[in-house]
Amino acid sequence: MFERAMNCDASDERSHVVGIIQSNYIPWKGYFDFIASVDEFVLLDEVQYTRRDWRNRNRIKTQNGLQWLTIPVDVKGKYLQRIDETRIADEGWIDSHLAAIRHAYGRAASFRSVWPWLEDVYGSLRGKLLLSDINEVLIRAMCERLRIHTPIRRSTDFPSTNGKNERLIQICRELGATTYVSGPAARGYLDESQWAESGIRVRFKTYDGYAEYEQLYPPFENGVSIVDVLLHTGDDAPAFIRQLQEHR
Repeated sequence: MFERAMNCDASDERSHVVGIIQSNYIPWKGYFDFIASVDEFVLLDEVQYTRRDWRNRNRIKTQNGLQWLTIPVDVKGKYLQRIDETRIADEGWIDSHLAAIRHAYGRAASFRSVWPWLEDVYGSLRGKLLLSDINEVLIRAMCERLRIHTPIRRSTDFPSTNGKNERLIQICRELGATTYVSGPAARGYLDESQWAESGIRVRFKTYDGYAEYEQLYPPFENGVSIVDVLLHTGDDAPAFIRQLQEHR
């Protein structure tokens, strides 16, 4: 794990760092930086599906500005369904998303070298009807392409328990974590006193200091899907998901 070595000092050599996040559709580079920075990563897909969120959509950059790519999902009357229960509403989304990506990035520097691989990855999704399965396939494929070797698990692999903090602590204990890395948005609900009692250190990830690359249609846009990085930078993509400075 290239990022792990960069982020840890000698005092952390015997630590075991775990990160837990809900699955997203073709996430931005910060998501993959997060995965690369931990020893084990868990997809928290047993929680409630949230509408108009990153679970089933992301943005690409086009000549006309940012464009949302959204996987259509069945949500009618299913207000409390979990992410791993959320089903695809229209299987035609694969072809429409591929067409949109091809149109937006056909002139990108690494389009020709990356496109056949990306097309194959999307092709492997045909017949998959659960959003969690689709996101996991894409995240694993992107990690492989980015040379990130962090083991990925699902929260449903672990015994269930009640309470948001309690659930995260339990998973970390199951994995022997000494440190739990959280996204910055979780500061509002993480009870750090509970974590302190558990003996597990909490560290909040930051998303600063990413290098820019030559991107179509200036000015540069940072917060777009990882496909933007891959199609512009090709084999150099791993370098562009790493932060320029250490913020952990």
